[in-house]
Amino acid sequence: MSSPVAVAGATGLVGRACVSALLGHAGQPRVIALARDPAAAAFAPHPRLQVLATDFDRLGEHPGPLTVDAVVCALGTTIGKAGSQAAFRRVDVDYVLAIARHALAGGARHFVLVSALGADPQSRVFYNRSKGEVEQAVGALGYAAVTILRPSLLLGERGEFRLGEEVAKRFAWLIPGRYAPVQAAAVAAVAAGAALAPAQGLRVIESSAIR
Repeated sequence: MSSPVAVAGATGLVGRACVSALLGHAGQPRVIALARDPAAAAFAPHPRLQVLATDFDRLGEHPGPLTVDAVVCALGTTIGKAGSQAAFRRVDVDYVLAIARHALAGGARHFVLVSALGADPQSRVFYNRSKGEVEQAVGALGYAAVTILRPSLLLGERGEFRLGEEVAKRFAWLIPGRYAPVQAAAVAAVAAGAALAPAQGLRVIESSAIR
């Protein structure tokens, strides 16, 4: 059985798919799904799955370190859902760094971050700049390996309606290859594979490679 892998953002579109991908992987890793509300997560029972109640605002108060070999971080929101740029950064930057530091303190060696196409710390676009800044900050923490995935618009079965995704589904054939939407399941499969593979240093996987 492989070393344990934690999934942060385990109840989101990519996070849930990543939990499934890890549980179905031939390496048979133990999976720790980090969720604010384990009951609401409603994961089917599995002998290699532990759902851990996690308050990302108070990780320092958790009873012990997160002892895993790798973390897949699929934490993320939208400015519309968060309500403000500050609230967005709290999830997409502050929470990501909080779990990265917490896992590193527990001995994790590999951090797999689901970022976004166009991430750039120098971008004039707030969303892209935030994604680029968190990529840069995670890369400086001291992990033995950091893998960054930069998918374009994510497609999949959500519990909420998103107009942009519905439009993308209908007109995907018109979108240039680099920007074409990508299935969340494909992102999850690449993230899970990366987390379980030997790795060293920084690796960036762009959306076209994910597809």
